Amino acid sequence: MYEPIRDKSVHSTVDGPNPDFPHRSREEELDIQLAGHLAALLAVTDELRATQASADLDTAAGRLAEQVSRLRGGRAPVRASTSGRRDRGTAALHRRAHALAGRALVVAASRADTAAAILAAERMDAHTAALEPELASR
Repeated sequence: MYEPIRDKSVHSTVDGPNPDFPHRSREEELDIQLAGHLAALLAVTDELRATQASADLDTAAGRLAEQVSRLRGGRAPVRASTSGRRDRGTAALHRRAHALAGRALVVAASRADTAAAILAAERMDAHTAALEPELASR
């Protein structure tokens, strides 16, 4: 019913992995994934900072940028200007940030990165607290 595979795999050979194919370790893949989640959380945090002034958000943005830089080998994250983007309400931004912090926490825990896990858990708590008035009104 199905045609059999006729070509050899490009990923490995009988002699072992293909040396021409780039390979990353599990730790490197987790670093990339964690840096991505934290960078996305930083972008939402910057967007929240544009809508409401808060020392907590300023501190969090600095700590997030520091962790992203560490995970990316010293390269600073790109910080976009969000002055013109205020179409989403703060509650939606807090929900998005909470979800991103949760994803970052899962990856940080799987790679045993205590600093990133603590930061992600703190951000989850902060965004949950910001959403409590909305949840109480339901």
